[in-house]
Amino acid sequence: MTVTTSRSAPTLRQQVLVLYLSTSTLDSPVVGWSRYDGTGRTTPTAGDSDEPPYASGVAALCDGWRLIQASPLFPPHPGSEYDVSFLKHEFFFERIVDLPGGDV
Repeated sequence: MTVTTSRSAPTLRQQVLVLYLSTSTLDSPVVGWSRYDGTGRTTPTAGDSDEPPYASGVAALCDGWRLIQASPLFPPHPGSEYDVSFLKHEFFFERIVDLPGGDV
């Protein structure tokens, strides 16, 4: 006896969230962010929102995002402690989304 199912294999896509936090701790406030959607369902762009998607990195974790990278910490060079530069507390998160039936 052969059993067949009509259920198709899941199609997995990655969503990426980059949060720039005010300090190196995951519970510090978000000061900048970027989003990328590999599902094709949304096309976020820089500056498309005045409010961050999460208040902190911990809030993103609580919503199911997985932390995949945090920036290394480097001490400032003596005398440059208050220089303005890039946002250095960068955290990369990912979420894997199942698109039933390969719906893209």
